[in-house]
Amino acid sequence: MKKLLALAVIAGGVLFVVKRNKAAKAEADLWREATAPVPSTNGTTPAKPAGASRN
Repeated sequence: MKKLLALAVIAGGVLFVVKRNKAAKAEADLWREATAPVPSTNGTTPAKPAGASRN
């Protein structure tokens, strides 16, 4: 009985970790998509903002 309970706890932990990693990847993909630069539609490169080269 103790072995079965331990197995259930381990399986639950594994499922929790897999679910958390999947959610983190989905959020990272959304963040990457939201912050990706917008491609230019007229074939020119976008101008750099003033002071972009200064730290």
